[in-house]
Amino acid sequence: MKKSLFAAAALMVLAAGTVAAQESELPDKIIALSFDDGPSNVTADILDILKAENVKATFFVVGSWARSATHPDYKDKADAEPFDYTPSMLRAFSEGHAIANHTWDHPYMTRLTAGQMTQEIELNSDFIESVIGQRPTFFRPPYINVNGLLHETVGLTFINGINCSDWEPSVDAPTRSQRILDQAKDGDIILMHDMMDNVQTVQAIRLLIPELKARGFELVTVPELFKRKGVTPEPHNGIVYSNALQTR
Repeated sequence: MKKSLFAAAALMVLAAGTVAAQESELPDKIIALSFDDGPSNVTADILDILKAENVKATFFVVGSWARSATHPDYKDKADAEPFDYTPSMLRAFSEGHAIANHTWDHPYMTRLTAGQMTQEIELNSDFIESVIGQRPTFFRPPYINVNGLLHETVGLTFINGINCSDWEPSVDAPTRSQRILDQAKDGDIILMHDMMDNVQTVQAIRLLIPELKARGFELVTVPELFKRKGVTPEPHNGIVYSNALQTR
């Protein structure tokens, strides 16, 4: 009888050890925060919050929007105040954030020829390299407007993401934050906007980041997310990733 009790206890200890080992081998709970349409007049505010929270993000930049001389809404206005937000972009890179490609002019890419698609990507990659000294490997199509020709033409990893409609002024900061929290899961990419005067998104991430941390998420860059999940996306694979573990 004593031997039977001892054997049962040993099995319980072994089983508990197996469960603990399995739990320790579970994948990390990781999520990537990303911003489109910068650099802008709110980039520095976003960077201040990221620095205070000690988290990294990814900025999908639009090259022609970085300076008043090339911005389509400003370059022809004689009375417009000149601006150059490339220092914020360089700051982001120097502080460990990733810089990615969101095209040179933010067009609907499916309306372009293959040559025009290539020009949009290469102009912006050249611009990014001129600022940070490194060419991007990730690409978010404007409006997530894609087709087969775009996948065939652009040899970068296509990124989408979970979003909160933060381009809509009517969506307030708490709602933006809550919409992301309602969707967030391991491996996700969060899509928000670093666009001109988008102060509500600045306010939203003040709410969002601490709550994501409280729920056990680690916030990393998009390249780091793929690395940590053990995924090496192949160019021209036809996938537009909202989660690093997507297979189609």
